[in-house]
Amino acid sequence: MNDDTFVSRRPSPPETAVIGVVVAIPEPWAQLLVDWRTKVGDPQARLVPPHVTLLPPTEVPVADRAAVAEHLAEVARAHPAFAMHLAGTGTFSPVSDVVFVTVARGIGDCELLATDVRRGPLDRPLAYPYHPHVTVAHDVPPDMLDLAYSGLADLSAEFRVEHFTEFEQTADGAWAVAREYPLTGPPR
Repeated sequence: MNDDTFVSRRPSPPETAVIGVVVAIPEPWAQLLVDWRTKVGDPQARLVPPHVTLLPPTEVPVADRAAVAEHLAEVARAHPAFAMHLAGTGTFSPVSDVVFVTVARGIGDCELLATDVRRGPLDRPLAYPYHPHVTVAHDVPPDMLDLAYSGLADLSAEFRVEHFTEFEQTADGAWAVAREYPLTGPPR
């Protein structure tokens, strides 16, 4: 099961884990985005921390977790920390009923990271072309999509991305931090 969305799914077999790799959004913006997802009735609001996806949910054999961790550590050592600026909103409609906060700065860094993360033991195809963003409304009625789109249109959040995070899906469908990987690569 390799779905490109961080939605609740049936539990994986005991010999596999479902992981995702993301740039987590820091406070105070993370709570603001959770509050907005809750306000518009998004069922994932409390299960999926605000993030920019690098690797969508991906089943990996538990026996391969050490190789995955080494791969992710190697990727982190090759990439420097970078500035991210979230600004305004966008939507994937009519392809997908999703409203997101736009990555205005840091897109290229996310694209390079995502490409490297999705190599080796995490090599996998994507259902859609990679587009760095922060989902704020998904699986909600059209009026709630509109509310999220207009309500966050003026959002501006700037911060440094010092690490990326590996999440693992828990039995209840929530995502828990498995490990953080500091970005220690040489400056570009």
